[in-house]
Amino acid sequence: MGALFYVIVALVIVGIAFFLYFVPLGLWITALSSGLRVGVGTLFAMRLRRVSPSAIVEPMIRAHKAGIRGLTLNDLESHYMAGGDVNQVVNSLITAQRANIELDFKKAAAIDLAGRDVLEAVQVSVTPKVIQTPEIAAVAQDGIELIAKAKVTVRANIERLVGGAGEDTIIARVGEGIVTTIGSASYHGTVLENPDLISETVLKKGLDKGTAYQILSIDIADIDVGRNIGASLKRDQAEADKNIAQAKAEEMRAEAVAKEQQMRALVVERRAQVVEAEAEVPRAISEALRNGNLGVLDYYNLKNIEADTKMRSSLGE
Repeated sequence: MGALFYVIVALVIVGIAFFLYFVPLGLWITALSSGLRVGVGTLFAMRLRRVSPSAIVEPMIRAHKAGIRGLTLNDLESHYMAGGDVNQVVNSLITAQRANIELDFKKAAAIDLAGRDVLEAVQVSVTPKVIQTPEIAAVAQDGIELIAKAKVTVRANIERLVGGAGEDTIIARVGEGIVTTIGSASYHGTVLENPDLISETVLKKGLDKGTAYQILSIDIADIDVGRNIGASLKRDQAEADKNIAQAKAEEMRAEAVAKEQQMRALVVERRAQVVEAEAEVPRAISEALRNGNLGVLDYYNLKNIEADTKMRSSLGE
């Protein structure tokens, strides 16, 4: 009898624990005391769907106390099961209501599921955000480089948060506008004297088109003078021209050397031909003497003339 009693007690304890797990009475009482009616069966069904009741009911309580109308537990549970952040969505709805910003649950849920911080977006809509651009270098038409940094004040555009471009696009477009404005200046001093010229020109381009932000102002935080790009380019061009001239001179010198060597080879060839011709002379004389075409006396006269010619050449030298 005693053992049966203990078994019954154990079963009752297990049953109570099982019931309290599937039906969180504490959360149900908290919701009831806050004026939010939540059925016990609803909490039990959430457990069966593997949804944490506290993750749904607690944000619903805050929304109910803040006066958010038209929001249901099914909406929050669907967003939770889709992988959204229920707390962020509810907090953004409360913040938007306090700031008189039109934002319904569907739009807030879509922004959250798109991967954007919907609460931060609402806060930026209330309090504009300042985006600092990196140093942007551009060259004026007179060849002087200017380095500028800008502060872009933006406000989140709730309507374009889904599918709109982010901060990187704003920074890139502002940088492009600064480069274009400086590059179109004929004299760099004009930009230094009136940096507002950059802000006015860039703002007129409508850089926030297709982005999740509305640009309120662009302020040039700093602008410095960099290198003299024009002088550097001229120096580099002069160096390149000098190298080209040197290369051409070297090419001409090489051609002259080649021609000189060619002429020397030609002279050597001509001398070889003369030596070869001179070697034929004794043979021709011998042949003439043998055939009787040249007498001995004529031969000696020829030798005398040759000796006389050599002597005259020696005296001349």
